[in-house]
Amino acid sequence: MAMTLDEFTRSVDPRSLPRVLQIQSGIYFQGSVYEMFGRECSLPTGEIMKVIGITISKLTAEIYPEGANSMTINLPLDYPGLFRIVADEKPYLTMGEIVESLPISSDRLGQPMFRCTCDLQLANETVRKEESFTLKSLRAEDEEGSVECELTQRDPKHCFTLKLSQQGEFYECEDDQFYTLKELVEWKMPKGRKRTVTVAKSSPMMEMCYCELPDNYSGELILTPVYELHAVMKFRNDLVHIPSNLDVEVIDVTSQCDSDSFVQPLSLSDVFKKPSDEFPIVAEVIEEPWHIQEEFKFLLNCKQIIIHSAHQAKRILASEIRSDGQRRYLVPTSYKGRFKRRPREFPTAYDLEVAKRDKEQLHVVATRSFESRYEGLSTVCVGDQFLVQKRETSEVIYGGTRKMVEALACEKIEGRNYESVLIPMCLDGGFVEVIHDKKQYSISEICQRFHLPFNVKVAVRDLSVEADVLAIVPGLHLEEEITDSYLVISNLDLSESWEVPVNRTCMTLKVLHRQPRPATCPATRSAVERIGEDCYYALRRYASATILPPPRPPKKPKQPPSESLKPPQPPKLDPSRSPKSPHVNKPDPVISVFPGSVKMCSTAPRSEKKMTSPITVNNPVPQNADCSDNCLEGTNDKEDDDAHDYEYIDEDELDGIRKKFQEQNINTVKGKPTNAYEQSTKTAR
Repeated sequence: MAMTLDEFTRSVDPRSLPRVLQIQSGIYFQGSVYEMFGRECSLPTGEIMKVIGITISKLTAEIYPEGANSMTINLPLDYPGLFRIVADEKPYLTMGEIVESLPISSDRLGQPMFRCTCDLQLANETVRKEESFTLKSLRAEDEEGSVECELTQRDPKHCFTLKLSQQGEFYECEDDQFYTLKELVEWKMPKGRKRTVTVAKSSPMMEMCYCELPDNYSGELILTPVYELHAVMKFRNDLVHIPSNLDVEVIDVTSQCDSDSFVQPLSLSDVFKKPSDEFPIVAEVIEEPWHIQEEFKFLLNCKQIIIHSAHQAKRILASEIRSDGQRRYLVPTSYKGRFKRRPREFPTAYDLEVAKRDKEQLHVVATRSFESRYEGLSTVCVGDQFLVQKRETSEVIYGGTRKMVEALACEKIEGRNYESVLIPMCLDGGFVEVIHDKKQYSISEICQRFHLPFNVKVAVRDLSVEADVLAIVPGLHLEEEITDSYLVISNLDLSESWEVPVNRTCMTLKVLHRQPRPATCPATRSAVERIGEDCYYALRRYASATILPPPRPPKKPKQPPSESLKPPQPPKLDPSRSPKSPHVNKPDPVISVFPGSVKMCSTAPRSEKKMTSPITVNNPVPQNADCSDNCLEGTNDKEDDDAHDYEYIDEDELDGIRKKFQEQNINTVKGKPTNAYEQSTKTAR
């Protein structure tokens, strides 16, 4: 039965692709295909094509600007902002309806969370109403099928299975994560429904991207996908892109045609999945990559290429040390430049303990004051210098009673004298590292000898490349080590051979034949990749799925009841709605990150601070412990709303800075305590 192309797009199950279609009622466009942005707009009646994929080419968003009527805008998929999902208010009535609407997979983004308005009676237990659970994977052990689920609010985690026929009113749980548009399109766009989101965070890269979204828009966006079909024609070699709203009628003739008679186009991801014994292979380039960096431009001039191997390779995720418009990089471990260290900033004593290593003495200078509440623990003043030792448990007196608390043992430097002191682990003052090490290190040596995150500056550029993009960067924040997929690709004469990233290179190939392995393999080169904000946050998100966060820092001691009465704290959010991620609702969304890991990336993007005036201040006043009773992670005081920034402190400048502090000729800048797990740093002079 004939149907419109749009009807086919909305009704077909993507898992049933490829499908062979015949055009029943064609359309002819008077003009070049290039005039329609590379999309096919002429499909003659009787044409046969094989649809190999259906993707979302863009999104339309219905918005409601304040004081104006609703309007519809277009959002490109490379829009650099981040979004938060608004839970769908329309319920799903069966588990099968959820599975048909949303992708379910082992990927963490493919595991949606739901709650049911009634009790679910299982064989050996009951899932209580409003109890949230995650859909982990699909099971096809019987004809009906089922979903493997996990309760999120029980400890330990508890798994159970629900049949696809399970009925109930299933509602989406609140989701506190941030998503790029590409992630929303791939994982969070329900089939047959619209998706409502809000802007969680804008990006400095937005200035370089044309978008119809009004500046500082804070309302909801109702997203509607615009689909595109990827197909190959019976007598053509290239891959065509067909808008789903093209006015043609088609009929499904899959059962009457040999789908193998069509060209078999492959993406780099498809090639990467091939067994290792099938390499090297010669492939024809059907569709060239659109956006590609300088090192890989040989792919634009090659009709045929040799793919030598597929492997996982390590990269160091790095960001510029600057206030805004940070550029992000993936640095290969084969990078031949040399680095010098730059000082790190530590917002709490806990961060000092995390950063301390046995191989090296950690020397810091205090940049904020802190008055200890405990008798037996030291008060810290601006300009105090410490050599960090280790964490200790110490007996102290607080409120007239003795108690055991965690403290950080340090040696306080006063001139040529060293005094052993204990400082509170809950200290939220601030410290900046003093660098004694003037050596130069390779990227591999840094990863072996030091904890990431780490701060460096290129001292000797990589002479093996014509232009080293890292050499002009004033400072680099090495965040973590990740692992990603790469193909080793060369041209036919083997003059160029590079590691090409699979997940960031969009091109289509046709495998021609297997190539005999050459006697001498060409030297493979690795490029420093500059990546966008969306890619950066995705890498951080995926990396942290493999690591556990560090333990929480200790809380500040509470004020004894005899000293003063505090107003009641605001009630906490109901935890039953959804398990909380690091992104709790705050007045101003800020993205925070855990320390780096050895494998791929973090659940939460890193917070970006604004640079303020250089360190230093008139009349530094110690922080009195009585003025703040909340723990570090819950502080929302007005004084904590500003970001603080400190210039590079070299050992040679330390005496002069202390003298300035003593003369009180510098201005105090109050700063917000950052996430206790984050060790950020500032720009070197």
